[in-house]
Amino acid sequence: MFYDQKIWVGTDGDGNPAYLLPHMANRHGLIAGATGTGKTVSLKVIAEGFSDMGVPVFLSDIKGDLSGMVREGAMNANIEKRVQMTGMPGFEPKKYPACFWDVYGEQGIPVRTTVMEMGPMLLSRMLGLNETQSGVLNIVFRVANDGKLPQKLDMYGQVVNAPQLQNIADLKQAIAYVGSHADEYTVEYGNVSRASIGAIQRAVALLEDQGGDKFFGTPSLNIADWIKTDENGQGLIHILACDKLFLNPLMYSTFLLWLLTELYELLPERGDCDKPVMVFFFDEAHLLFNDCPKQLMDKIEQVVRLIRSKGVGVYFITQNPTDVPMTVLGQLGNRVQHALRAFTPLDQKAVKVAAQTFRTNPKFDTEEAITLLKTGEALVSFLDENGAPGIVQRATILPPQSYMGAITVEERNEVINQSEFKGVYQPMTEQNNMEQVPVAQQPMMQQPQQGFMVLDPTTGQYVQQPMMQQPMMMQQPMMQQQPMMQQPMMQQPMMQAAPAQAAVQTMLVMDPTTGQYVQRQMQFNPATGQYMPVMTEEEKKAAALAAKEAEKAAKEAAKAEKEALAEARRQRADELREERAERARVNDSVLGRIKNTAISSATRTATNKLVNGLLNSIMGKKK
Repeated sequence: MFYDQKIWVGTDGDGNPAYLLPHMANRHGLIAGATGTGKTVSLKVIAEGFSDMGVPVFLSDIKGDLSGMVREGAMNANIEKRVQMTGMPGFEPKKYPACFWDVYGEQGIPVRTTVMEMGPMLLSRMLGLNETQSGVLNIVFRVANDGKLPQKLDMYGQVVNAPQLQNIADLKQAIAYVGSHADEYTVEYGNVSRASIGAIQRAVALLEDQGGDKFFGTPSLNIADWIKTDENGQGLIHILACDKLFLNPLMYSTFLLWLLTELYELLPERGDCDKPVMVFFFDEAHLLFNDCPKQLMDKIEQVVRLIRSKGVGVYFITQNPTDVPMTVLGQLGNRVQHALRAFTPLDQKAVKVAAQTFRTNPKFDTEEAITLLKTGEALVSFLDENGAPGIVQRATILPPQSYMGAITVEERNEVINQSEFKGVYQPMTEQNNMEQVPVAQQPMMQQPQQGFMVLDPTTGQYVQQPMMQQPMMMQQPMMQQQPMMQQPMMQQPMMQAAPAQAAVQTMLVMDPTTGQYVQRQMQFNPATGQYMPVMTEEEKKAAALAAKEAEKAAKEAAKAEKEALAEARRQRADELREERAERARVNDSVLGRIKNTAISSATRTATNKLVNGLLNSIMGKKK
C-alpha cells in the first residue's frame, strides 16, 4: 500500500509500520518462505505500492493467481480482521492497470526476440550445451555476424541488410551450413566437429518442440514499451503467464535473464533517484542459478550489481534464502522472510543462515521466530534513509487491495483486447481460407524445389519462393497495384523498358533500420533499372545539413590531429634540448671533469693491461 510517500508493507506487534522507502527500492530485495506462508500476498502488496507510486512492474505468474490484480478486491471477514490488526487507515478495494504477456501467445500478447539478440551464451544455456558445443555455437554466430551465411532476399528481390539469425529456422539453416562447410571455417574460427553440430541440432529440435519456434522471431519485444504509466499516472503491471513456460526450467530462467540483460543494455546510467524506473519480481528464483555455468553466473552477478545504477530493482521470490548464491544474496537489501520449517538438519541449518542475515532485534530471537511465524506474518527488514539495514521486525503483512485469485478466461481476453499493445507484437495472418494460420506455416506442397528465400512481411519470416512465380503479398488487391520492382530478379530485365519519364509512385518498401515495411514515394531510374526513393524537401535539407556537418567535423578532426602532431614534435624537441643542456652542465662542472678524467685513466689502464696480456700470451706460445 502506497501511504505517506512510502510503501507500507506490514505492521509489527507494537503497531509500528514497516515501510519500504522509494529511493531505496532499487537496492533489490528478497521474499522467501515455505509453501503456503504468504509470499504471494507480500509480493502483491509491494507490487501494488510500486504501481501506485507510478513505477512499472514486471511479474512472472507461475500459478495464475497474480492475474487477479486487474479486478477489485472484495471485503470479507479475513480482510476485515487483517485491516484491524495492521491499523490501515482505510481499506479501498481497487484494480490495477495490467497487461498480460505470454511467450507462447496463448494467455497474453506474444513475447518474442530474435536468435541474434539472445546471443550464443544465453542460447547455449537454454539448449543445455556443454563447453565444446557452446564454442561451436559461438562460431555459428560469428560466421553470421561476419556476413558469411548465404544472402536472403526481400519481397522485391533485394538483399536484406539485417541480422540473418531471426528464428529457429534461420538457426537450423546456419548450423547446417557451417557444419557442411566446416573445413572452410576451421582455420579462421576454430575446429567445428560433426559430433558437436549434431548435438546442437538435436538440442535445437528439442527446443523447437517445446515452443522455442514461437519465442524466436519477429516482431521482437521492445522493452521500452514496458516502462510506461497509464493515464492516471499508475505504473503498468506486466504479468507474464509462466504456467506453461515453467515446465521448461531452462527456458524460463534464460528468458528472465535475457529480460534483465536487455533492460541493462537499454537504460542509461542514472545513479541514485527518488524512485525506481522499473521493478522486476522473479518467482521461483532458484531456477536462475541451478546448474548455472560459471561464465553465466558471473553475468548474473554483474547485471544484479550494476542494474541498480540504471534505476531498476530486482526482487527474487523463492522458498529458501540459500537458493540464491551468497554473492547475489549480499546485494539484496530489502528482505521479507516468511516462515521456514526446520524438520531436518539441513532445514535447521538453512533457518540459522537466514536468521544471521538480519540485524538483531533484542525483543525476540530471530532464529526461533522464523520457525514460529504464522501465515501472513513475516520478518521484514528494509533499508533506512541512509541505506543501512533496518532492525528486523516481526510484522503482519497488509492485505492486497486487488482480487486474491485467478480471473476467468473471458476477463483475461477482455484485458488483452483493450491493451495498447494488442496487434503490435502479433504477426499478421492471411485473411482468406487460411485465417488464423501464419503464412510461414501454410502448406507449400505445390511450389517447386528450386527458388530463393524471401521475407514475407505478413509474418516477418523467410519463406521459399519459386523463381518464376510472383511473391506472396499481404492482400490480393494490393498485388494489382504493385510496381514491377516487386517482381523476382529473374524478371527485372523487363523493367528496363519502362519509360524514362516514369511517374512517382507510392510503394511498400522495407526500412532497413527497423526491418518493417513502410510506404515511400519511389521513381523508376531507367539507367539502373531500379526504383529509387524520392526524397522530401525536409530529407534533402537534412541530408545536405548532415553532409555539411560531416565535412566540417572531418576538417576539424584533421586540424586537431595536425596540431596534436605538431605539439608532440615541439615537446620532443624541447626534451632533447633539455637533455643536451643537462649533459653539458654536468660535463662543465668540476665533478664532471674529475669524473671524465677518472674514466679516461681507468680506460687507459684497462687497455694497457689487456694489450700486455695479449702480447705476453702470444710471445709465450712462440717460445
